[in-house]
Amino acid sequence: MKKHIPNAITCLNLFSGCLALYFAFQGELVTTAYLVGIAAIFDFLDGMLARLLKAYSEIGKQLDSLADMVSFGVVPGTIMFMLLQRAETPLTGTPAALLPFLGFLITIFSALRLAKFNIDTRQTSSFIGLPTPACTLFVASLPLILETGDLLHYAIILNPFVLLALTVLLSFLLVAELPLFALKFSSLAWQENAVRFIFLGLSLILLALLNFAAIPLIIVLYILLSIIKKTSHS
Repeated sequence: MKKHIPNAITCLNLFSGCLALYFAFQGELVTTAYLVGIAAIFDFLDGMLARLLKAYSEIGKQLDSLADMVSFGVVPGTIMFMLLQRAETPLTGTPAALLPFLGFLITIFSALRLAKFNIDTRQTSSFIGLPTPACTLFVASLPLILETGDLLHYAIILNPFVLLALTVLLSFLLVAELPLFALKFSSLAWQENAVRFIFLGLSLILLALLNFAAIPLIIVLYILLSIIKKTSHS
């Protein structure tokens, strides 16, 4: 029985992703963002429970990847598509109509990232390239930041060139040969987990100070700390 528990949690991740996708196409991006957060929690829990219960299986691995493709592949591409539709662009006619579809580059590169992860034996205890949940949380935070009603946020986030630059940058980071630490604790010893504790502490401070606007900064912090960690061990 216990071997099915992680898979059931993975299915809840997938269900959350399906709901997120529905609300995204309805234009309710704030609801979509919250559902992405719920999917991320389930994604964290299924791996943690699999380790605690020692309930690893090949079907669980494949199911997790397929669920992630929806929640952290199709959904962020759809959010970016909808944001690009809302953005005011100087383009007209066919170029303007086609512009939002470039948001699905994130979906394509997420698929490449997940396929690469499944066959890359170097990524058992760390990551190479930005994990799809981190990329998705970055994208999903944008509608939440817009919800604050700050005109500066509108001017920056709904600028089509900013959105396209983010699309290209995130797509690159998904498949880049960039070593990143994982939030997996084998113990609570400071020496082994210093970078994780620092990251979590700084993330909580940023969230307390900036609310949803902290999420993109937390992803940037994650990348910077990973680079520092890699450099210090070189």
